[in-house]
Amino acid sequence: MAGPRSTAGATRSGQRAHLATPVLLALLTCCVRCADSAKPSNIVLILTDDQDVQLGGMVPMKKTKALIGDAGATFVNAFTASPLGCPSRSSILTGRYPHNHEVKNNSLSGNCSSPLWQKGPEAEAFPIYLSKQKYQTFFAGKYLNQYGEKEAGDVAHVPPGWDQWYALVGNSQYYNYTLSVNGKEEKHSDSYEKDYLTNLIVSSNVSWQRFMSPQHPFFLMLSPPAPHSPWTAAPQYQGEFSNVKAPRDGSFNKPGKAKHWLLRQPVNPMTDSSLAFLDDAYRRRWRTLLSVDDMVEALVKKLDSIKELNNTYIFYTSDNGYHTGQFSLPIDKRQLYEFDIRIPLMVRGPGIKPNQTLQAPVLNIDLAPTILDISGVNLSSVNVDGQSFLSQMAPSLRNGTARPFFLVEYSGEGHPTTDPICPKLGPGLSQCFPDCVCEDAYNNTYACIRTLDSEHNLQYCEFADSESFVEVYNLTSDPHQLQNIVKQVDPSVLQIMNQRLIKLQSCAGNSCRDIKQRRRTPQY
Repeated sequence: MAGPRSTAGATRSGQRAHLATPVLLALLTCCVRCADSAKPSNIVLILTDDQDVQLGGMVPMKKTKALIGDAGATFVNAFTASPLGCPSRSSILTGRYPHNHEVKNNSLSGNCSSPLWQKGPEAEAFPIYLSKQKYQTFFAGKYLNQYGEKEAGDVAHVPPGWDQWYALVGNSQYYNYTLSVNGKEEKHSDSYEKDYLTNLIVSSNVSWQRFMSPQHPFFLMLSPPAPHSPWTAAPQYQGEFSNVKAPRDGSFNKPGKAKHWLLRQPVNPMTDSSLAFLDDAYRRRWRTLLSVDDMVEALVKKLDSIKELNNTYIFYTSDNGYHTGQFSLPIDKRQLYEFDIRIPLMVRGPGIKPNQTLQAPVLNIDLAPTILDISGVNLSSVNVDGQSFLSQMAPSLRNGTARPFFLVEYSGEGHPTTDPICPKLGPGLSQCFPDCVCEDAYNNTYACIRTLDSEHNLQYCEFADSESFVEVYNLTSDPHQLQNIVKQVDPSVLQIMNQRLIKLQSCAGNSCRDIKQRRRTPQY
């Protein structure tokens, strides 16, 4: 683990260079360091886009599960602080809840990669602290949904803390996209060999040797587009999973009874055309993940070949979950239910015993403090809401406790005018499909307390709407959240949950972590 740093050897370059393509494998080849146990470990964060864990999203990831999960720890209760890309990614970068980094949704007006974000939270994101620890930092792939837009600084904006920067402009694409390569525009076409983005992240066409110092550790953040739409699989995988359909169990094609009004709108049962559409999306999502699986394998093999694998922590996770037909919603995220807020999380690295399955709940706001903890940063000096989970997966290295409950929050997004696909519902909606099924709305704005410990598995959610709607679920007896039990719960219990929610909605830093472990959650 982290220890005193050797000052011998070359200093890292402070200059950025314009390279033709991201070249992870060549970078790794040039990062071979002499054996020195005093040096901090390398760190890799692999972040996929919209990969669920509840509905089989990890099934295609056989190599990844073997090389990371089986070789380390798999967290079966990992959650996003907000089930949408830009707020979630902002939480990963800052270690803060959305109400503190103030990124509400995927739009510029919702603060996604906006000038306000850049001047505030981005200027305090964890790569800056890694840079101060003399980590060599590398980013490749999707950053934030509005990154690179002219109103957001264009491609010239390179967030502080990154030495090498290969960021996708805008939302996920596999071909025909633009990268910011250390602040310079680089356009890509539709050649699989040259342009397929998941592969490009680990291409090895250019030497990095003159830019990387072997005396210092490295941090790599790899953010492939998969399995986000447009679900473009590599040519060799386009015929895979031809007989696969979206899972038909749990809440699939069930009415949203006693739920927020948006969930009461979808046609039920779903039309044949909607079922065919979501099944096709499900298959195509899996196909794109096969290239991510290959990417992980290439990464691990390279680390092993240069004798850095045993000195590298590898994190694998996603920004949010996903649904395909649950409560008759065709495809999307943004909802408070388990399929959207649960995410995959696997970690391997020094001090982590293999084949661990860990029950402790962790959030994506915990990634930044965990990474900084590994790097040797004093966490008391960092403004984060999350907490390091190094103690959960490597108790020999750290002591710590798991949180008994936590916050999930989301600010709904809508259009001020009526959507022509769904005129009967009026303005304020977005993400609408045929048959008048809308996945989001301005008042799809909620905050939830999720309680998860050895005795309780509960969820309490409040909506910011004209109804002040409340949803309550006992996931021990109702794992698919079919029955909203708010009317069966003692009002005094609801009051306690409301008070906890209010406190977490206004928490910042220590107050987000200083949750009384002794306070028992009342029985429902």
